[in-house]
Parts: sequence; structure tokens; C-alpha cells
Amino acid sequence: MKSKDAAAPDPTAIGEISSPPFARLPDPASLFAARAARLSQLADASGLAPYLNFLSGLATAQHLIQADLPPPEGPDTQTLMRAREFEMPPLHRNGIGDGEAIHAVFDRLFAAADAINKPAAAAEALRRVTAADREARLAMAETVLSGALPADAIAEHIFVWAALQVHFARLASVLDAAKLRPVADGICPACGGMPASSMVVGWPGSHGARFCCCSLCSTLWHYVRIKCVLCGSTKGIAYIEIEDHGGTVKAETCDECLGWTKIFYQNKAPATEPIADDVASLSLDLLMREGSYRRGGFAPLLAGF
Repeated sequence: MKSKDAAAPDPTAIGEISSPPFARLPDPASLFAARAARLSQLADASGLAPYLNFLSGLATAQHLIQADLPPPEGPDTQTLMRAREFEMPPLHRNGIGDGEAIHAVFDRLFAAADAINKPAAAAEALRRVTAADREARLAMAETVLSGALPADAIAEHIFVWAALQVHFARLASVLDAAKLRPVADGICPACGGMPASSMVVGWPGSHGARFCCCSLCSTLWHYVRIKCVLCGSTKGIAYIEIEDHGGTVKAETCDECLGWTKIFYQNKAPATEPIADDVASLSLDLLMREGSYRRGGFAPLLAGF
């Protein structure tokens, strides 16, 4: 396996970029079903097929449990005004509270996940998180929201993360995208989450623009290219990819913070889904481990590899 050093600027024509919106909110009614379909498609030609099929089942569960949930309640006017005034995300990641909404998502997702075909270790992890009381589940949620997964309980926390994704995607969906503003480099403007990856899109009106994808609520936000997603530097940016992979995914490296993030080229591969394709491109993560850069953002589905 070899890397191709793309130390020169990203070669995709920046002149194609139109006037993209700053943010694109998730549609929970279609988000997880589309992700499940993409994971299943990727599994057909991958050595990670068992894991990708498991994740497809989990995404299907994320989709199905929303059927009878009450409509999400977005932030009140005062919260929105304060967030705008102080340049903060309107959704509070560190204060999900102990309301019925989050516990309903926990209960439904854990029950639906029981039917997924999975390894014995994952089944045991699901049993533990299902048996956990509300306080313990909220403690695990706080750990996930901190951007770290404990090495001895990754699987349990992935189930919790999957539930949080549903909860926060629903909350983000009722925000006004036109009123979202940049918060900080590497921070979702809707919920404050870290990016899972970024992608150069081919959407009408946004062709050639780059959007980051939140690992928590799945909000997409516009972020200029050839700029580090993690620290905002425009110096020392380079691109590394695996040869003969079609140039559809690269590692964007930064010599200022020594971090790297994945950048997908959805304009070249329209079926790209940032969470699903992140897992399927594990080979790039393995390649990057040989170097001195550390992966930034948050990619819990790759935490066990």
C-alpha cells in the first residue's frame, strides 16, 4: 500500500464553486435510511462487510425508532438570541438534561438494536447498556459528548452515540439554517460537535464547495478549502491518498497542528455519505497511522480499529 503525496494545493477546480449556503440541516426522516443503504452498498465490495452490515442495521434502527416520537422541541427564543449574541451553538451538547425525549430514544434504539445480527461481544455490550439505569446512560452520554470513548467500553458507548445522533439530528432539524453562524474552527454551528469528515460536493448551487459533517447531529457547514478543519491554518496543508482509489477520499494534513482529517469528493462519487464512507475507507486511517499526523475530529465507529 502506497501513499501519493499531494503537497501541492488541492487540484479540484475551485473556480467551479458557486455561492453555497453556510449550513445544511439534517432531515432525520431520510438521513439514517440513506446511510443504511449506503453502508449496505459499501459492504458488497468490502473486506469490512460484517461490520458495515451491522452498522447498516444500526442505521436502519435509528430510522425506524423515530416513527412515533413526538416532534422535537427546539431552543426557545431567549436561548437562540443568547447563542447568536455570544457566537455559540444553539443546541447544548453538555446539557441534554434528564427529560423523557432522550430516554425514549435510548429505550427504543436499544430495543431495536437487539434484532440486529452482531458478534457476541456487541450483543453483550448492548445487554449491559440496555440494563443500565438512567443515571448510568446519561453518564455514558456525557463521555461520548466529550469526544472520547473509553477503551474498555467502546461498544456500549457506540450504542449511546447512535441514540444521541438521533436525538440531536431531530433537534437540529428544527433550527433555522439561515440564522446559523460560524462558531470556531472544527466546531459544528448547530450543536458544537466535532466534524467526522468533510466533503467537496457537487450539489446545484454549491458545486465544488467543501462542507464539514458533524459527527453528532449531522449538520453540514460550509468551510473553505485548503484550510485546516482543526486549527484554521492555511499553511502547510497537503493531501495524501491511497494510489488507484480514484481520488475520491484523501487525508488533509496540516503542518501547523500536525492533525489530519478525511476529505471526500462527493462531486466525483455522488453516492458518498460522510459517516458511512468514513468507515469504509479504514485503509486510509491505517496508512496514516504510519506517519506523524494524528487524526482530528471524532470518528467513534473506527475507535476499535
